[in-house]
Amino acid sequence: MNRRGFIAAGGAACCALAAASAGAQDAWLAPARFSRPDLSTDEGGLWAMMDREERNLRRSPFVIRDRALNEYVQGIACRLAGDHCPDMRVHIVNTPLFNASMAPNGMMQVWSGLLLRVENEAQLAAVIGHEIGHYLEKHSLERLRDARSASAFAQFIGLFGLVGALGQLAVLAGMFSFSRDQERRADVIGATLMHRAGYDTGEAAKIWSNLLLELKARPDGDPALKSPMFATHPPADERSDTLARLAATLGGGATNADVWEQKIRPFRREWLLEEIKRGQHEESLALLDRMSGGSTAVPDYRYARGEVYRLRAKEGDLDLALEDFRAAAALGGEPPETHRALGLIYRIRRQPAEAKASFLRYLDMAPAAPDQAMIKSYMEELGS
Repeated sequence: MNRRGFIAAGGAACCALAAASAGAQDAWLAPARFSRPDLSTDEGGLWAMMDREERNLRRSPFVIRDRALNEYVQGIACRLAGDHCPDMRVHIVNTPLFNASMAPNGMMQVWSGLLLRVENEAQLAAVIGHEIGHYLEKHSLERLRDARSASAFAQFIGLFGLVGALGQLAVLAGMFSFSRDQERRADVIGATLMHRAGYDTGEAAKIWSNLLLELKARPDGDPALKSPMFATHPPADERSDTLARLAATLGGGATNADVWEQKIRPFRREWLLEEIKRGQHEESLALLDRMSGGSTAVPDYRYARGEVYRLRAKEGDLDLALEDFRAAAALGGEPPETHRALGLIYRIRRQPAEAKASFLRYLDMAPAAPDQAMIKSYMEELGS
C-alpha cells in the first residue's frame, strides 16, 4: 500500500468499521492456501508477471539483504498470515518513503521509510496485516480486471514493480488505489489478524495519525483536502478515529517496542540520512519532531532534525540547528556528521576557532570521510 493509497483508504471505512463487532471479527476465517492458477487465466498471467518482477527485485541493489532484519520482518508476516506463511516472501527495500505492497503471488515489499516511521512491532504488524488482507481477498485481481477495462493494464503492473516506482508512485496510487470497500475490508481483516497474533490493535490508529502529521506539514497543505482523488472521501482524520473504535472492540495486546528498538537500531542512522536526502523539509521536521520527542536519548534524531533545519535555512533555522547538533553531541554516540554540520555553521558565522575545532572532531571521528579534502581546505582557509 503506497502512502496515498493508505490515505485514500481512510474516511469511507468509517461507518462500517465502527459497526463491526468483536464477534463478527472473530468469526472471520482465512481462506485455504491458494494454488497456483492456470497460466491461461487473468490471475495466472498476473502471477507469472509478478514472478518476473520478483526475480528482478531479488537482484536489485535497493534490497536490504541483512539476514537478521529480513528474518524478523518475515516472522511478523508469518505470525499474521498463519497457514499462508509458506506462500509469502518479504523483501525489504531501501527507499525513504512510507510504503508496503503485496502482489498476488505472495511477494511483499516493505520499504525502509515505513520501518523508520513505525514506533514498535505492532505498528508494522498493522500495515503488514492490512496488506495480507488485500492478498487474502484477492483484491489485486479485481483491480487488474478494472485496469484492463480502462486500457491501463501495463500501468497497473508497474504498481508492484520497483523500477520507476518512485516516479510513478503518486500517479499510480491515485489511478489504481484499492476501492473504499476493499480498503475497508483490508482494515478489518488486518485488525483481526493483529488481534489473533497478540498485538495491540490500537497501534494501527497511531500509524495513521502520525502519517497525517507529516502530510499536513507539506507546504501545499494536506493533499487529502485538495486532490480530486479524495473528492468522494470523508475527512481523512476520521480514519484514525475509526481504527481506534475498531481496536476498542478487540481489546489490548503487545507492542513489542523493546524488541523493535533492538532490531532497527543498526539501520536507523542510514535510514535517517536517506530521509534527509529526500529534501522534503517540512515533512521531515514533522517526523523528526515526533521521533526526537519520544526518544530524547537518541542522538541520531537530534542530528537529523538539526541537519534538516540547516539545509532548509529559513530565518532562525541555523539557531535551531545549532541547538540540535549540540544536544546530539552532549548525548554522545552522535553521527560524525554532527561536527561537520557544526563546523559549516560556525564557518558561515565567522567563528573560525569553533569551526576549526568542529572540523577536526569530524575528521577524527570519520578519517575516511569522502569529503575530507574539502574539509581540510576549509580548515586551511580558517587559518591557525
